[in-house]
Amino acid sequence: MKELNQLAKEQRASTMTLYGASLLMGGVVVGQAYLLVSIVNAIFIEKLAFQEILPMLGALLVILTGRAFLTYVNGRTGIGMAATVKRDLRKRLLTKWAKNPLQASIQGQSGQKVSTMMDAVDGLDGYYSQYIPQRIQTTIVPLILLITIFTEHVYTGLIMVVTAPFIPLFMAIIGVMTKKKSEKQMDKLTAFSGRFLDTLQGLTTLKLLGRGARQKDGIKSSSLDFREATMEVLKTAFLSSLMLEFISMLSIGLIALEVGLRLVVFESIPFFTAFFVLVLAPEFYQSLKELGHAFHTGRGSMGAAKKVMEELQEKDQPVKWGERKPISNGNPSTIELCNLGFSYGEKGYALQGVNAVFPSRGQVAIVGQSGAGKTTILHLIGGLLNPSEGDLLINGVSRSECVERDWFDQMSYISQNPYLFSGTIAENIAVGGRVGVTREEIESAAEKAGISEMISGLQKGYDTPVGEAGRGLSGGEKQRIAIARAFLKGPSLILFDEPTTGLDLVTEQILQSSMEELTKEATVITVAHRLHTIRKADSILLLDKGRVAGIGTHEELMRSAPHYREMVNVQQGVKR
Repeated sequence: MKELNQLAKEQRASTMTLYGASLLMGGVVVGQAYLLVSIVNAIFIEKLAFQEILPMLGALLVILTGRAFLTYVNGRTGIGMAATVKRDLRKRLLTKWAKNPLQASIQGQSGQKVSTMMDAVDGLDGYYSQYIPQRIQTTIVPLILLITIFTEHVYTGLIMVVTAPFIPLFMAIIGVMTKKKSEKQMDKLTAFSGRFLDTLQGLTTLKLLGRGARQKDGIKSSSLDFREATMEVLKTAFLSSLMLEFISMLSIGLIALEVGLRLVVFESIPFFTAFFVLVLAPEFYQSLKELGHAFHTGRGSMGAAKKVMEELQEKDQPVKWGERKPISNGNPSTIELCNLGFSYGEKGYALQGVNAVFPSRGQVAIVGQSGAGKTTILHLIGGLLNPSEGDLLINGVSRSECVERDWFDQMSYISQNPYLFSGTIAENIAVGGRVGVTREEIESAAEKAGISEMISGLQKGYDTPVGEAGRGLSGGEKQRIAIARAFLKGPSLILFDEPTTGLDLVTEQILQSSMEELTKEATVITVAHRLHTIRKADSILLLDKGRVAGIGTHEELMRSAPHYREMVNVQQGVKR
């Protein structure tokens, strides 16, 4: 609640507009009641002619128009406030996730993040578009009405003072129930969204494994849970409306009884006063009822607010960058890992105490079993993750002191499944180069990557369109386009994340030849599984459960590291 109110206070202009409109609304409501009672009193009590009350009718029309305008201003301001808050929160969420996209991607399901970004943020709309404007209006208008009624008839004012607190008291009781149920509803919604999107993304795999029916039952169960949670919220809303109507009707009935007895039986008040307080009393309770409805909406937003604030306040490890460029000595980068460590949360696997030096123009292979931390090291070197301990030096300079843009200009990262954008082949290769790269440079890079012959065989050549995510190209062709990007960029450091996994032997040989060409002008670090890739490396870093189990050449590790020797023997099919 404090965070939501703080966001509202930041919009000072909108808040002041709401206060101003509410003050005018109080005066307009009193003026409307006074004119209405005066017209009725003039016609039925004083027996005035129709022409004599025309000015009052004209004034009443102006008052009604003013009330409609103020209602519009109030609603419009609330909607504008809600739109601003939602835009700012979505921007903050995007900024948080964009600062460290890799860290964001490993925490929770993408469907849950989409639900937080869209549904949870939209769930705050009612708080700002309805509750805040109505809260401000109810703070001012009923007070003006109560003062006016006290000046006209004290006893009616006392009845209002006694009965009015029952409405906020009941609101508080209902509010606690609503908050809990709305939080449960939002949890069910995010769980359902996450599971649905997760299932949709893996639909082909589930179908091939014959697990579609089981996932269908799971989605059905999640949707039913969300339905039940929604119905609980609606049940509370209907109960709230019933009780608010009951309290306000009972209070107005008490006022009407008291005024009627004084007017008809005791004849202690004039008709004008009796009618005036009877007209104002429903306005007084109507304002409180509207606050009750808005309060329910506002409390319903608490579940969405909790989800958004938890996401914004969740601690991550943002990648740190400085204002210095890496020290350049005219050679490709020398990488030094100094007691490097990283952990994927409390229950995630971790890197611990990694010490290694990757020399300039060296070809380094990182090997180990799945989960040993190979890809994590690439992410740390590449600047996609920030070390939780230790440091990473580039030509003797801490990576945290490097300028982000300058570092990425010197580095290329080629993953197992490089992303290709919807566009032509030439455009996808040009992604790796500077602005204004020529067609000759693109073709030269493609030739070095061993893909020029394939491109020339296409009807449109380099202008052949590629579908989103590289649709229409094989895995090997996408890898070669990614390597062409690297040739075009001419980086001093190239990171390969198992680039030959799943490729046929011919394509793998082409990629290996291209990688050897790249090592002539750059430091190449490769996460490798294949034996012939490992053998050619100048240095091999062996990892085991997040720790360094050995470092050296292939021959050195075969002699000194039993774990490495066993891994090689398995690949060669040697029986012990």
